[in-house]
Amino acid sequence: MNSLASFLRAWRSPFAPATYPVATDAPLLTPEEIVALIEQADALRHSRAHGREVFLRHPGDARSAHLGRGLDFEEVRAYQAGDDIRAMDWRTTARTGKPYQKIFREEHHPALHVVVDRGASMRFGTQRQLKVSQAARVAILAAVLESSAHACIGGTVIDTASLTLPCLSKQAGILQLAQAVAAPCPPRGAERDAEHVQWINAMRRIAATLPNGSRLLLISDFQWLTTSDVPLLAHLAMRHDVAAVHITDPVEHALPALGRASFYDLTQQRLRWIDTGNREVRARFAQAATQRQATLTAQLTQADIAYFSLATSADAMQLFLGMLDD
Repeated sequence: MNSLASFLRAWRSPFAPATYPVATDAPLLTPEEIVALIEQADALRHSRAHGREVFLRHPGDARSAHLGRGLDFEEVRAYQAGDDIRAMDWRTTARTGKPYQKIFREEHHPALHVVVDRGASMRFGTQRQLKVSQAARVAILAAVLESSAHACIGGTVIDTASLTLPCLSKQAGILQLAQAVAAPCPPRGAERDAEHVQWINAMRRIAATLPNGSRLLLISDFQWLTTSDVPLLAHLAMRHDVAAVHITDPVEHALPALGRASFYDLTQQRLRWIDTGNREVRARFAQAATQRQATLTAQLTQADIAYFSLATSADAMQLFLGMLDD
């Protein structure tokens, strides 16, 4: 991993603020910040002993939990209808008078596919950073923590158009993901219907192309998710190990008392004035936020997807420390 960190230290994005002085045209994360994230995650990865077989059906060099054709001999068993006769154990067959088959352990390549939401609602934040910036941090940390000597890392970035990142080995996969999620992300108008279509199309494409048994990580505020989308997510969870990281901002849970303030309504796409100084208004807002949270948790649980929540004010590394300690 040191070579990747060294490369990133020397790398400068073409969108660096020195070339484009407008703040919204700056990358979400600087090369120095990316390096720091990679080094933190790499140190954590080496301090934890994973020691589990790879349950991923993607061709590669890592030891798999699946039996079949491969280089590592596993056992000899009685021949079963449909077995490949090219793997017959002729010596055992001749000695016993019954057909026997050589079984090998397949070599597979662990695959991680990270889906990062860069939609309009993700370009919001009131403390420390935008939601999309926190999503970028989570994506980079996950890629490093899941990497191994034979890791394959790919992804999908949901933006004005969906970008599919091919599955590349270790450092190349981490680098392409980091560049994609840290790219400039200026504000843009809300197009909820278009974003919903993008997500559904991306999920269907992943279901059709991602090798069975891969690890799939969804990073979003899930503003796009509706009840009708749950069956598609459940279908993905049946074929893959799926986890969701819900990115939130503290203001989305409790409205601050700022007096009369203007807000842009994403659902109706219009400016609205709200009296945040009204205690009853804040109470209704908090109640609605709690209900939305409960609904999202129930939807993902129904789809058999592991659910995690992370605020923009929190340290992204703490999320993964909690996962590894469980």
